[in-house]
Amino acid sequence: MPSNQNPLGALPARFRRERLLIVGCGDVGQRVARQLHTGPGAGRMQVLALTSSPERTAALRAQGIRPLRGNLDDPATLRRLSGIATRVLHLAPPPGEGAGGQGWWRDPRTVALARALRLRSLPVSLVYASTTGVYGDCGGALVPETRAVAPGTPRAQRRVNAERAVRHLGRAGVRASVLRIPGIYAPNREGGTPEARLRRGTPVLVPEDDVFTNHIHADDLARACLAALWRARPQRIYNVSDQTELKMGDYFDLAADLYGLPRPARVPRSAAQEQLSVMLLSFMSESRRLDNRRMLKELGLVLRYPTVEQGLRA
Repeated sequence: MPSNQNPLGALPARFRRERLLIVGCGDVGQRVARQLHTGPGAGRMQVLALTSSPERTAALRAQGIRPLRGNLDDPATLRRLSGIATRVLHLAPPPGEGAGGQGWWRDPRTVALARALRLRSLPVSLVYASTTGVYGDCGGALVPETRAVAPGTPRAQRRVNAERAVRHLGRAGVRASVLRIPGIYAPNREGGTPEARLRRGTPVLVPEDDVFTNHIHADDLARACLAALWRARPQRIYNVSDQTELKMGDYFDLAADLYGLPRPARVPRSAAQEQLSVMLLSFMSESRRLDNRRMLKELGLVLRYPTVEQGLRA
């Protein structure tokens, strides 16, 4: 039987098939599975996915993914996850606004998952997909992973709490790592391009009020997740971002030109506060440029889409 330290234990080599558990198997998780099924060494790893929706099981099986019924909001359903996988990719977001009551700053889902994984043999590695929103507003500065977190929104605070739970699990023997992710885009991803927003005519900020925004193509993010599962250093944080340095308005101007659409109107921040949603304004209130050198050097990731222009054209 597998040992308590390694789910594969001392099994003969012919039985040592690794198992990846994806928690939160949406668009990015499915891209990860496709890369495992079609890339080098295809078929050597079994892919499992946690799902609380019985309607999704057939679709997951059709993609070569074994569904496991469970709900992150019901910790009792997670007990079966302990010892079932050699590696875990945690892509599930924290609960939404108002879900935590007085514990609005907590992510009980990640805490519940970590507790379940500790019940029996631990996975070899765990990668958690966080957000660059944990840095808060950096005034357009270049941000390395060593910068202190300063979350400016409740959702970013919950991500900080989740990161701490993951790193605490890492101290129990899992090679845990955190990916801090900016805006995810891809032409073949639902809502993955600015086109719909451009067609709605949503304005952007005037240059003097504008903020830097960061991006990663969904396929490059999937490849970063896989690289981190095997190559990330223990307790390490990685900014997963492309090489683009654009302010938000310039990004939408670029997309408008590519799609042959009118460029969005530019408005001062005072006018934007009257026209835009609270969620959209929150993204327009934080400016930073991400330093991705640790990702490139330590994970050895070569971006297929180093800039958003290349990614949108593809």
